[in-house]
Amino acid sequence: MALAAGSLRGKEIILAGGTGGLGSVVATLLLEEGACLTLSFLRQEKRARQWEGRATLVQADLASSPDRVRLLDAAPSLYGLVILAGNPARTSEASQMESAMLQSHAVNYLGPVLLAREAAERMKAAAIPGAIVLISTMQANALFPGSTAYAAQKEALQHAARILAKECRGARNVRVNVVSPGVTAAGMAEASIASGKYDRYISEDVISRFGRAEDIARAVRFFLEPDNYVTGQVMCVDGGITL
Repeated sequence: MALAAGSLRGKEIILAGGTGGLGSVVATLLLEEGACLTLSFLRQEKRARQWEGRATLVQADLASSPDRVRLLDAAPSLYGLVILAGNPARTSEASQMESAMLQSHAVNYLGPVLLAREAAERMKAAAIPGAIVLISTMQANALFPGSTAYAAQKEALQHAARILAKECRGARNVRVNVVSPGVTAAGMAEASIASGKYDRYISEDVISRFGRAEDIARAVRFFLEPDNYVTGQVMCVDGGITL
Protein backbone atom coordinates (compact mmCIF):
# COMPACT_ATOMS: atom_id res chain seq x y z
CA MET A 1 0.00 0.00 0.00
CA ALA A 2 1.39 3.39 -0.98
CA LEU A 3 1.52 5.93 1.83
CA ALA A 4 -0.13 9.19 0.85
CA ALA A 5 2.17 12.20 1.11
CA GLY A 6 0.88 14.63 3.72
CA SER A 7 -1.83 12.27 4.96
CA LEU A 8 -0.78 12.78 8.59
CA ARG A 9 -0.45 16.56 8.35
CA GLY A 10 -2.24 18.23 11.23
CA LYS A 11 -3.35 14.96 12.80
CA GLU A 12 -2.96 14.69 16.56
CA ILE A 13 -0.87 11.68 17.55
CA ILE A 14 0.30 10.63 21.01
CA LEU A 15 3.56 8.74 21.40
CA ALA A 16 3.42 7.26 24.88
CA GLY A 17 7.01 6.75 25.97
CA GLY A 18 8.03 8.57 22.83
CA THR A 19 11.21 10.34 23.96
CA GLY A 20 13.54 7.32 24.06
CA GLY A 21 15.80 5.84 21.41
CA LEU A 22 13.07 4.17 19.40
CA GLY A 23 10.43 6.76 20.13
CA SER A 24 12.63 9.64 19.02
CA VAL A 25 13.03 8.09 15.56
CA VAL A 26 9.28 7.54 15.27
CA ALA A 27 8.66 11.10 16.47
CA THR A 28 11.11 12.57 13.95
CA LEU A 29 9.46 10.69 11.09
CA LEU A 30 5.97 11.86 12.07
CA LEU A 31 7.05 15.45 12.63
CA GLU A 32 8.57 15.51 9.15
CA GLU A 33 5.11 14.61 7.85
CA GLY A 34 3.46 17.45 9.73
CA ALA A 35 1.76 15.51 12.50
CA CYS A 36 0.94 17.29 15.77
CA LEU A 37 2.67 15.23 18.44
CA THR A 38 2.19 14.74 22.16
CA LEU A 39 5.06 12.83 23.79
CA SER A 40 4.85 11.27 27.21
CA PHE A 41 7.74 10.39 29.48
CA LEU A 42 8.02 8.94 32.96
CA ARG A 43 11.42 9.75 34.51
CA GLN A 44 13.79 11.01 31.80
CA GLU A 45 12.72 14.66 31.98
CA LYS A 46 16.03 16.06 30.71
CA ARG A 47 15.82 13.87 27.62
CA ALA A 48 12.18 14.79 27.10
CA ARG A 49 12.88 18.54 27.26
CA GLN A 50 14.87 18.26 24.04
CA TRP A 51 11.49 18.04 22.29
CA GLU A 52 10.16 21.32 23.67
CA GLY A 53 8.86 23.55 20.91
CA ARG A 54 8.31 20.61 18.57
CA ALA A 55 5.84 18.54 20.59
CA THR A 56 3.61 18.76 23.63
CA LEU A 57 5.23 17.01 26.60
CA VAL A 58 3.31 15.20 29.34
CA GLN A 59 4.89 13.37 32.26
CA ALA A 60 2.76 10.30 32.80
CA ASP A 61 2.77 6.88 34.41
CA LEU A 62 0.57 4.79 32.14
CA ALA A 63 -0.47 2.58 35.07
CA SER A 64 -2.02 5.65 36.74
CA SER A 65 -5.59 6.48 35.75
CA PRO A 66 -5.26 10.26 36.39
CA ASP A 67 -2.04 10.34 34.36
CA ARG A 68 -3.71 8.59 31.42
CA VAL A 69 -6.55 11.11 31.52
CA ARG A 70 -4.08 14.03 31.47
CA LEU A 71 -2.21 12.48 28.57
CA LEU A 72 -5.34 11.95 26.48
CA ASP A 73 -6.66 15.41 27.37
CA ALA A 74 -3.51 16.87 25.79
CA ALA A 75 -4.73 15.71 22.36
CA PRO A 76 -8.46 16.57 22.24
CA SER A 77 -8.77 15.65 18.54
CA LEU A 78 -6.77 12.46 18.89
CA TYR A 79 -6.26 10.51 15.67
CA GLY A 80 -3.34 8.23 16.51
CA LEU A 81 -1.80 6.58 19.54
CA VAL A 82 1.52 4.74 19.57
CA ILE A 83 2.49 3.07 22.84
CA LEU A 84 6.25 2.60 23.11
CA ALA A 85 6.56 2.50 26.90
CA GLY A 86 8.00 -0.68 28.36
CA ASN A 87 10.35 -2.27 30.85
CA PRO A 88 12.62 -5.28 30.13
CA ALA A 89 11.85 -6.76 33.58
CA ARG A 90 15.06 -8.76 33.57
CA THR A 91 16.04 -10.82 36.57
CA SER A 92 18.24 -13.86 37.09
CA GLU A 93 17.29 -14.32 40.72
CA ALA A 94 14.35 -16.52 41.67
CA SER A 95 13.79 -14.37 44.74
CA GLN A 96 13.21 -11.33 42.50
CA MET A 97 10.83 -12.98 40.05
CA GLU A 98 7.63 -11.97 41.81
CA SER A 99 8.52 -8.28 41.97
CA ALA A 100 9.75 -8.35 38.35
CA MET A 101 6.50 -9.91 37.18
CA LEU A 102 4.39 -7.38 39.06
CA GLN A 103 6.37 -4.49 37.61
CA SER A 104 6.18 -5.99 34.14
CA HIS A 105 2.43 -6.40 34.45
CA ALA A 106 1.97 -2.72 35.26
CA VAL A 107 4.37 -1.32 32.65
CA ASN A 108 4.16 -3.81 29.78
CA TYR A 109 0.49 -4.79 29.93
CA LEU A 110 -1.85 -2.98 32.30
CA GLY A 111 -0.94 0.63 31.52
CA PRO A 112 -0.66 0.22 27.73
CA VAL A 113 -3.86 -1.80 27.40
CA LEU A 114 -5.91 0.60 29.53
CA LEU A 115 -4.53 3.60 27.64
CA ALA A 116 -5.33 1.97 24.30
CA ARG A 117 -8.88 1.17 25.37
CA GLU A 118 -9.48 4.65 26.77
CA ALA A 119 -8.09 6.26 23.62
CA ALA A 120 -10.32 4.08 21.45
CA GLU A 121 -13.38 5.15 23.42
CA ARG A 122 -12.51 8.81 22.87
CA MET A 123 -11.95 8.27 19.16
CA LYS A 124 -15.29 6.51 18.79
CA ALA A 125 -17.12 9.16 20.80
CA ALA A 126 -15.62 11.86 18.56
CA ALA A 127 -16.36 9.83 15.41
CA ILE A 128 -12.67 9.89 14.51
CA PRO A 129 -11.58 6.79 12.53
CA GLY A 130 -8.26 6.56 14.32
CA ALA A 131 -5.30 4.24 14.58
CA ILE A 132 -3.66 2.64 17.62
CA VAL A 133 -0.26 0.94 17.46
CA LEU A 134 1.22 -1.00 20.35
CA ILE A 135 4.83 -2.15 20.57
CA SER A 136 5.53 -5.73 21.58
CA THR A 137 8.72 -7.82 21.29
CA MET A 138 10.16 -10.87 19.57
CA GLN A 139 10.07 -12.54 22.98
CA ALA A 140 6.29 -12.65 22.77
CA ASN A 141 6.47 -14.71 19.58
CA ALA A 142 9.29 -17.17 20.31
CA LEU A 143 10.84 -18.83 23.34
CA PHE A 144 13.84 -17.05 24.84
CA PRO A 145 15.14 -18.39 28.18
CA GLY A 146 15.07 -15.87 31.01
CA SER A 147 12.25 -13.79 29.56
CA THR A 148 9.33 -15.02 31.67
CA ALA A 149 8.51 -11.74 33.40
CA TYR A 150 8.74 -9.72 30.19
CA ALA A 151 7.54 -12.02 27.43
CA ALA A 152 4.33 -13.24 29.03
CA GLN A 153 3.01 -9.71 29.51
CA LYS A 154 3.91 -8.72 25.97
CA GLU A 155 2.16 -11.79 24.55
CA ALA A 156 -0.89 -10.86 26.61
CA LEU A 157 -0.61 -7.32 25.21
CA GLN A 158 -0.80 -8.69 21.66
CA HIS A 159 -3.90 -10.74 22.47
CA ALA A 160 -5.60 -7.77 24.18
CA ALA A 161 -4.83 -5.58 21.16
CA ARG A 162 -6.51 -8.02 18.81
CA ILE A 163 -9.58 -8.17 21.06
CA LEU A 164 -9.75 -4.37 21.06
CA ALA A 165 -9.41 -4.36 17.27
CA LYS A 166 -12.42 -6.67 16.98
CA GLU A 167 -14.43 -4.51 19.38
CA CYS A 168 -13.58 -1.35 17.41
CA ARG A 169 -14.29 -2.50 13.86
CA GLY A 170 -17.30 -1.22 11.98
CA ALA A 171 -18.71 2.15 11.00
CA ARG A 172 -16.71 4.10 13.59
CA ASN A 173 -13.62 2.07 12.87
CA VAL A 174 -10.57 2.42 15.10
CA ARG A 175 -7.77 0.22 13.80
CA VAL A 176 -5.57 -1.50 16.39
CA ASN A 177 -2.33 -3.21 15.42
CA VAL A 178 0.95 -4.32 17.00
CA VAL A 179 4.57 -3.99 15.88
CA SER A 180 6.83 -6.68 17.32
CA PRO A 181 10.52 -5.76 16.99
CA GLY A 182 13.41 -8.19 16.96
CA VAL A 183 16.97 -7.38 18.01
CA THR A 184 16.94 -3.66 17.31
CA ALA A 185 19.82 -1.27 17.89
CA ALA A 186 17.70 1.20 19.83
CA GLY A 187 16.16 1.34 23.26
CA MET A 188 16.28 -1.74 25.47
CA ALA A 189 18.27 -3.96 23.11
CA GLU A 190 21.20 -1.59 22.62
CA ALA A 191 23.12 -2.80 25.67
CA SER A 192 22.54 -6.45 24.77
CA ILE A 193 23.84 -5.90 21.23
CA ALA A 194 26.90 -4.08 22.58
CA SER A 195 27.63 -6.99 24.92
CA GLY A 196 27.63 -9.48 22.04
CA LYS A 197 24.61 -11.35 23.39
CA TYR A 198 23.01 -11.66 19.97
CA ASP A 199 26.11 -11.96 17.78
CA ARG A 200 25.46 -15.64 17.11
CA TYR A 201 22.33 -14.81 15.13
CA ILE A 202 24.55 -12.94 12.69
CA SER A 203 27.39 -15.49 12.63
CA GLU A 204 24.94 -18.38 12.16
CA ASP A 205 23.21 -16.49 9.33
CA VAL A 206 19.84 -16.45 11.10
CA ILE A 207 19.45 -12.74 10.36
CA SER A 208 21.35 -10.55 7.93
CA ARG A 209 21.81 -7.64 10.36
CA PHE A 210 20.44 -6.20 13.56
CA GLY A 211 17.32 -4.11 13.26
CA ARG A 212 17.36 -0.34 13.15
CA ALA A 213 14.98 2.08 14.76
CA GLU A 214 14.00 3.20 11.26
CA ASP A 215 12.71 -0.32 10.52
CA ILE A 216 10.26 -0.04 13.41
CA ALA A 217 9.33 3.55 12.60
CA ARG A 218 8.35 2.59 9.05
CA ALA A 219 6.11 -0.20 10.36
CA VAL A 220 4.44 2.19 12.79
CA ARG A 221 3.95 4.72 9.98
CA PHE A 222 2.32 2.04 7.83
CA PHE A 223 -0.26 1.31 10.52
CA LEU A 224 -0.94 5.03 11.04
CA GLU A 225 -1.80 5.64 7.38
CA PRO A 226 -5.41 6.95 7.35
CA ASP A 227 -6.38 4.82 4.33
CA ASN A 228 -4.94 1.64 5.86
CA TYR A 229 -7.22 -1.41 5.63
CA VAL A 230 -5.33 -3.50 8.22
CA THR A 231 -6.46 -4.11 11.81
CA GLY A 232 -5.98 -6.73 14.50
CA GLN A 233 -2.55 -7.79 13.23
CA VAL A 234 0.91 -8.33 14.71
CA MET A 235 3.75 -7.33 12.39
CA CYS A 236 7.06 -8.99 13.32
CA VAL A 237 9.86 -6.68 12.28
CA ASP A 238 12.68 -9.02 13.27
CA GLY A 239 14.55 -10.11 10.16
CA GLY A 240 13.10 -13.61 10.57
CA ILE A 241 14.62 -14.33 13.98
CA THR A 242 11.37 -15.79 15.36
CA LEU A 243 10.74 -18.14 12.42
